Amino acid sequence: MLDKVYVETHRLILRQWKSSDEAPYIVLNQDKEVMRYFPTTHTKEESLLQIKRLSKHIDDYGYGFFAVERKDNHEFMGFTGLSHPRFESYFTPCVEIGWRLSKQNWGQGFATEAAMACLKLGFEEFDIPEIYSFTTVSNTPSARVMIKIGMIFQGYFEHPMLDDGDDLKTHILYKINKESV
Repeated sequence: MLDKVYVETHRLILRQWKSSDEAPYIVLNQDKEVMRYFPTTHTKEESLLQIKRLSKHIDDYGYGFFAVERKDNHEFMGFTGLSHPRFESYFTPCVEIGWRLSKQNWGQGFATEAAMACLKLGFEEFDIPEIYSFTTVSNTPSARVMIKIGMIFQGYFEHPMLDDGDDLKTHILYKINKESV
């Protein structure tokens, strides 16, 4: 059976997850630098469960957090895509765009390239009227990607899945509308 490719860019393939992604995804989620804007790193078991959940979301909706593969070396580099946040806030329910890439792939424009392609997919193929993105206020690299892909700052919110007093609790919120692209 051929791997289903959902999005392709000049340098990247965004596709459904496969078993060969498991080992590098576990390493990605255990990298303290990659996970510095999250409450903790993830165990092997947590990463494998996350892959199942992410894969099911893609099967259920036709979009999700896709596995991202480089075309030049066919290596798994992380994920980028569209999903539904699993918490309640004043802006949910909504569709969010997000990414997580291995650090050897940082600073090369891959997150921006993949995110732009996912916005196009969401707006053109799924007629999603608006897409949100959020991260902790200290995550300036992700905020820069949000700005580069044309998202507009909406304000701040306290992430309901984080404890009061947690340094990561306060998040920034960005949004882009279909009409603005």
